[in-house]
Amino acid sequence: MHDSFDQALAYARNAMELMVHNGVPTTPNNFLVWYTHVSGREPDLTRMIAILKDNKQEFSEAVCSDLYVKFFTTEIEDLTLQETTARIEGELQRILGYVGDAGLGAADYGKTLESAEDDILGAKDVDGLKYAVTKLLADTRKMEEINEALESQLATSTDEIGQLRDDLEDMRREALTDALTGIANRKLFDMELRRQARDAMEAGEGLSLLMLDIDHFKKFNDTYGHQTGDEVLKLMAVTMTKAVKGVDIPARYGGEEFAVILPATDLSGAIHVAENIRERISTKKLVNRATNQDLGRITVSIGASSFNFGEPLSDFIKRADQALYKAKGNGRNCVVSQETLVSEALSFD
Repeated sequence: MHDSFDQALAYARNAMELMVHNGVPTTPNNFLVWYTHVSGREPDLTRMIAILKDNKQEFSEAVCSDLYVKFFTTEIEDLTLQETTARIEGELQRILGYVGDAGLGAADYGKTLESAEDDILGAKDVDGLKYAVTKLLADTRKMEEINEALESQLATSTDEIGQLRDDLEDMRREALTDALTGIANRKLFDMELRRQARDAMEAGEGLSLLMLDIDHFKKFNDTYGHQTGDEVLKLMAVTMTKAVKGVDIPARYGGEEFAVILPATDLSGAIHVAENIRERISTKKLVNRATNQDLGRITVSIGASSFNFGEPLSDFIKRADQALYKAKGNGRNCVVSQETLVSEALSFD
């Protein structure tokens, strides 16, 4: 949903005021960062800015540049990809060189065999025949050495390309994994939701979605600090992962909001999974192990929706999100499904 003109103008004014207040140069890149911050579209960006402020960090040119690169470009990924591509190209050129050298050796050996045949057939005596055989043996050994060197070189290149493949896989995994919690990030969530929706329609199976939000997380952060808040987010991810089955996909949607994609699951099954997650989290007692401080308990509100074949995925997500906010309105620490939204929309005239 796009911002209205008045709302966008308010965000722009607020962003400029904050930039001036924090001594941030009013460049286009910096404006994008702070506009996104005040609009609340990127919770992790807002969280990062809050941490910098808490630590009395100056918004220097380097800090501003880091924020822009981290949240609005793929510069690091692009550089890594370029470097890896160059390495692969280099290995391919080396392999082509090895094969070319071996090809020349094979061609020479072919000529040697033709010459040896002539020498053997044309030998007049034992010495002539011995000379032909000795020459053939020497050239054969030379060809063996060429082949052995080629095998060794190809083995080295195979190892190098294998390492490059692993590096690319690591890069792909990092690009699709939330750095803090270790579960799927928003990019992977979007990819998997599209894939699962397509598979569900092809197989005629159910597909459900949970949207989860940690209750009063901002207050918790303000009380105990962002580092403790980060530990809560990690605990949330671990608990979700343990509560779902292998094909289910837990993801960090943004900030303190999480999601779970549930393939081959109807709405009643999704509610069951949601209640399992909610109960596991609400029964955990938080303790700071370093100080032995009792931090109380955290709870989550959860919304559940089921996929209607062929509908826009934005509608699918919206219903789960609306159910989530209904759960918060009902007092938090509860699960609400899309059925509640439908029943409330019906009335007699």
